Amino acid sequence: MPTAKKQALEMVKKLPEKATWDDIMYEIYVRKKIEAGIQAANEGRVIPHEAVKKRFVKK
Repeated sequence: MPTAKKQALEMVKKLPEKATWDDIMYEIYVRKKIEAGIQAANEGRVIPHEAVKKRFVKK
């Protein structure tokens, strides 16, 4: 698996030439959050859909 540095470089290469520092930081932030979510799911640290609905749906 490629290192984080290599992945970041590839990500930056794909951004438009006019990308700002904020654009770059946003892409890295989103990538980090997605990977953390995938890892949590793989480790079973998730909340079932029905439990989430009960928390947020008011009857």
